[in-house]
Amino acid sequence: MSNRLRLAVAAVLVAAAALGGAAYVGRASADDSAVISETGTRIAGLDLSLLSGSSGDANRDMIALAYNRVQSAYYKPFDDETLLAGEQKALVALLKEHKISHPAVPDVTATGDRRRDLALVQSNVATVEKLYPNAATNDEYTQAAIAGMLSALGDPYTVYLSQAEINGLDEQLAGGNFGGIGVYIAQDPKTGAIVVDPIEGNPAIKAGVRPGDIIVSVDNEPTLGLKLDAVERRIRGPFGTTVSLRLKRHEGGQTQVVRVTRAEIHVPSVRAKMEGGIDYVRLADFGQTSADEVRSAMLEGKRHHARGYILDLRNNGGGLLDAAVDISSLFIPQGTIVSTIDRGGDKESKSATGRAIGVSPLVILVNKYTASASEITAGAVQDYRVGTIVGVKTFGKGVVQSLYPMPDKSALKITTARYVTPLGRDIHHKGVVPDVTIDQRVDVSIIDTANDKQLAAAKSIILKKDAANIK
Repeated sequence: MSNRLRLAVAAVLVAAAALGGAAYVGRASADDSAVISETGTRIAGLDLSLLSGSSGDANRDMIALAYNRVQSAYYKPFDDETLLAGEQKALVALLKEHKISHPAVPDVTATGDRRRDLALVQSNVATVEKLYPNAATNDEYTQAAIAGMLSALGDPYTVYLSQAEINGLDEQLAGGNFGGIGVYIAQDPKTGAIVVDPIEGNPAIKAGVRPGDIIVSVDNEPTLGLKLDAVERRIRGPFGTTVSLRLKRHEGGQTQVVRVTRAEIHVPSVRAKMEGGIDYVRLADFGQTSADEVRSAMLEGKRHHARGYILDLRNNGGGLLDAAVDISSLFIPQGTIVSTIDRGGDKESKSATGRAIGVSPLVILVNKYTASASEITAGAVQDYRVGTIVGVKTFGKGVVQSLYPMPDKSALKITTARYVTPLGRDIHHKGVVPDVTIDQRVDVSIIDTANDKQLAAAKSIILKKDAANIK
């Protein structure tokens, strides 16, 4: 995850990263042994050990579990040769990283027999371990093989997640409390600069960190060239300790050192306010608590007789599929919210929950980093015409993933289905086209300011509709 733009939370909340955003259909059990046959028929309770030839060797069995899981769960058919080639490429890359200039990794060809091809995958790792016992650990060889197999599918959302990465994802989706300073950070894809957006009421903003500031260094360690995960690790630390940030101001470009005392941070997924009679709700992700937070914020607006409601999904990279259904159901009283379609063509529709709160007029703000679960909500609202979509075309991620825990507490994140909107629109690589297009550069420092043209357009639409209703 660290080498892509994505939305994640640990000690700090890493935001504005839709390329890694996802709609997660849920967490599958590592003990779930159901597989899908070549004809697409679900066969429950098939013992994976019959396919993997379980040897009692933990790493060998990890490879077997990963191999069979991706074979059964991935949403599109693929050639077995793909997995073998991916493993071979990853093992070569790992050895070269460890200064083996011409690694002798077996280059084998798939037989088409699942049991035999799995044996080839396992034997490749065993061969490399014997040839280069000091270059890497057995665990590193195993993880490289699994990551290589998944990477070979060419799907950026089907990946192997280390224990640290899955813990970070769990924290994000759970919406829990974390140790840190209370900021969103994002990495500029062009310059690599780390841009910060402090969260109201938390230590960073109290210490003087401002929206749009660039973090030049953390405790005198430069951030340029570092990935988001590395910056995150430098910022996080025990409660009560202090971290020093050298910041380049968004306006003026001056640098300033700010010292922030770390604390336990609760990171809500919603920031809301009433302004000019309009209820503005900005949603950062689709986590376990997000639907309740959006509901509470908009009901608060109703209690204050809001003239209209804005749900800001800009830079929202997604999250849980169920959260997207629950949030969409706040605006859609009944009917299908989204349908998922697996490799066998089986279609599963998720309907409105019946908990609509009757907020109108509604405007949803979107941009090119509005992705996945965010697009489910935007697409459903647009299909049912219960709100106006404003902004620019969304990212276009119309697939969903399932998380499969592994015995070593890592996980496989596998694309298991594609989804379509209530009217059957497939938005993968196409995005949701807004009803009203307002172009604006992506910059967290612009959002909810006088320079936010998209927000201004949303407010104008609400005021016109409200005036029309009064007449």
